[in-house]
Amino acid sequence: MSHTSKKMKVRRNDPCPCGSGRKYKNCCLNKKEPEPENIKDMYLKKYKIKLKEQADIEAIRKAGRLVMETFDQVRANIKPGITTDEINTLVHDFTVKNQATPAPLNYNGFPKSVCVSVNEVICHGIPGERVLEDGDIVNVDITSILNGYYADANQTYFVGTPSEDAQKIVNVARECLRLGMEQLKPGNTLGDIGWAIQHYAESQHCSVVREFVGHGVGFEFHEPPQVLHYGKKRQGVVLAPGMVFTIEPMINLGKKELNVLDDGWTAVTRDGSLSAQFEQTLVVTEDGFESLTPFDLK
Repeated sequence: MSHTSKKMKVRRNDPCPCGSGRKYKNCCLNKKEPEPENIKDMYLKKYKIKLKEQADIEAIRKAGRLVMETFDQVRANIKPGITTDEINTLVHDFTVKNQATPAPLNYNGFPKSVCVSVNEVICHGIPGERVLEDGDIVNVDITSILNGYYADANQTYFVGTPSEDAQKIVNVARECLRLGMEQLKPGNTLGDIGWAIQHYAESQHCSVVREFVGHGVGFEFHEPPQVLHYGKKRQGVVLAPGMVFTIEPMINLGKKELNVLDDGWTAVTRDGSLSAQFEQTLVVTEDGFESLTPFDLK
């Protein structure tokens, strides 16, 4: 799919892409349409969002392939008895072996090459001596930098035989990502993504973490826009071809509140309930989306 044009297909009742907050029919419908090349400038000026060109998307896709190959290594080694630090070593060594850099290492002081979050840990778990046990769930969050481009994804795995609660929260988190991705097409909004995730999670008597969100990615680890996993339909930035960002809902089996431990990184559920997460790096196309870190969500 070509991304050289950033012209959006906007319906009459959609939010106006100029950012006024009014409907398109009541704003710019009858005005002279901006030239397609101005959409990129407009998104940068109004939202600080850097729309990606086809060459950029291909480079992010290559980084994404490496991320997914790294997950293949992780999946093959997830079992009772392995430590979270051994997972870190596996991710670090495989990334470096493939001429890439693990983005988390030393990012704002983070001491390891991957986030490994077990059971009640929502995100940013620091690998260490913790041994995975039968029945655990473990989220592995991998971001690689290849030739200057970033790709980011995470998956939650069962360790040994999962409990019913573990199966439920992992399945709900996976479905939340899938439903959020279904909203990706030009003319929809970031609010549509958040609403779809929140609506489903809460229908399953689970909760959505508010403090951590998806984000633009590609040129940097974290770029605009922020992608909330809760919200209201038709609100927020209108999606446009060339937008590259993550959707990464963190879903708790219990309440949404969290605590951050004294290490300044590790976020845990306040009530001790299980938490699960899935994430992909996605690009909005002319008629939908493409995952640049694809894996099965069924």
